[in-house]
Amino acid sequence: MLDLVRRFLEHIAHERVLSPHTVRAYEGDLRAFVSFLSGVWFETPPEAIDPRSVDALAVRSFLAARHREGVGRKSQGRALSALRTFFAFLCREGVLERDPAAGIRTPKVERRLPRHLRPGEIENLLEAPEGDAPLARRDRAMLELLYATGLRVGELVSLNWPDLDLGDRLLRVVGKGGKERMAPFGRPAAEALRLWLDSWPGVRGEGRSEDEGEPIFLNHRGGRLSARSVRRRLDHHVQKAAVAAGVHPHTLRHSFATHLLEGGADLRTIQELLGHSSLATTQKYTHLDLDRLLSVYRDSHPRARGDRDPGEER
Repeated sequence: MLDLVRRFLEHIAHERVLSPHTVRAYEGDLRAFVSFLSGVWFETPPEAIDPRSVDALAVRSFLAARHREGVGRKSQGRALSALRTFFAFLCREGVLERDPAAGIRTPKVERRLPRHLRPGEIENLLEAPEGDAPLARRDRAMLELLYATGLRVGELVSLNWPDLDLGDRLLRVVGKGGKERMAPFGRPAAEALRLWLDSWPGVRGEGRSEDEGEPIFLNHRGGRLSARSVRRRLDHHVQKAAVAAGVHPHTLRHSFATHLLEGGADLRTIQELLGHSSLATTQKYTHLDLDRLLSVYRDSHPRARGDRDPGEER
């Protein structure tokens, strides 16, 4: 069965072009499943497991075992998704006639609203990188661009200068699944990027590998900045700006989407800007403050305009 898992992982990595993070997650879930089948369910070596002998009870038992191990419902759901995708692949390849995971319900997960920053908190964070040193300019440009475009951190660090049009304030980014999209950004981000571009050659230095291209965001050694380093720099500036803890690069993405929605943008536009393949993914950003909803209602609805407080005298 391990050979089939390897074939599947190659398929999703090279043919479906899923992100390396997704491929690693699927690999971990599938290897855990094979280990469960080998050590608990069939008690046979992994290479001797016949996928045709796997049924829905084996899949449910695996999920139950993960639950007993303390694995959360979200991770259980991801594991079930990996199994469904794997078995669907085996059905297309003619290895299986049916998907043993098809009728199993995904564990319900408590829905949590995405964490986002209010406009005042965003301003404090964007102003945190002080001074005119090259890496301060880099951090300012990095934060401005994250908030201005809603990019994922992996998309941000993969950007090269040819992907950017500072004149038209547009960038080209390749997102999940190899999907390309255009993302606009405003004047503050463009100005921060121009200042960073002035310092970029000095940080880049001589003799860098041509294979790296021209990465926009560099580390102090002149190489491409990593996603982990972006998170470390953000942690530093969050602490400096006295913004509430728990802010991650994705928080700026959530803030970007929330502020667009609050400003009147429609969900379809936000979906395109975020690079979501499904509108359902974008709909989680429909959380608006109750006070704002009430305010808009009272100002806009014909039967609500000029409402008096119930306790007021008439």
